[in-house]
Amino acid sequence: MEAKITYFPEPGKQNTDEVLRLAVIRAEELGIKSILVASTSGNTALKAVEVFKEARIVAVSHFTGMMEPNVQEFTEENRQKVLSAGGAVLTATHLFSGLGRAMRKKFKMYLFEEVAANTLRLFGQGMKVVCEIALMAADAGLVRTDEDIIVIGGTDRGADTAVVLRPVNSEDFFDLKVKEILCKPLF
Repeated sequence: MEAKITYFPEPGKQNTDEVLRLAVIRAEELGIKSILVASTSGNTALKAVEVFKEARIVAVSHFTGMMEPNVQEFTEENRQKVLSAGGAVLTATHLFSGLGRAMRKKFKMYLFEEVAANTLRLFGQGMKVVCEIALMAADAGLVRTDEDIIVIGGTDRGADTAVVLRPVNSEDFFDLKVKEILCKPLF
């Protein structure tokens, strides 16, 4: 089998529209109906809702308090728009941080979660994000573990990475399969 991967010269939100365009094409080719998208403020999720006409969007936000105590970055207005379009929004502790990050911050020691995250970052921040949110969404019951999905993530804001993968629950982490890389930054 031969496939095409698009490489962006730089990571970041300037790639968002092209990532979504590529993901729509591949979703239609494969008949994929579930699209998972990382979205901090909800802007990327709203763009996904607009371009994916035949798929259900599940947006995964930062957990409340990630950037500032008691602050949720995914705006309530954007949350309502995603929900009214038939999508879902998952706000939960990030699988690759949580208690592991607390241990690093307090005791200067790394636990498995952060080692796994840093290993995935070898392929780019977006690759870490797509794997992490797929596990989180499977654990929340928002995506099925017996069908392929397209997962979109990025570096900082916007989207720069998209993959086709078969999600698993977090307890089955080592069975997660990234089947296709649609696009990612070169860096």
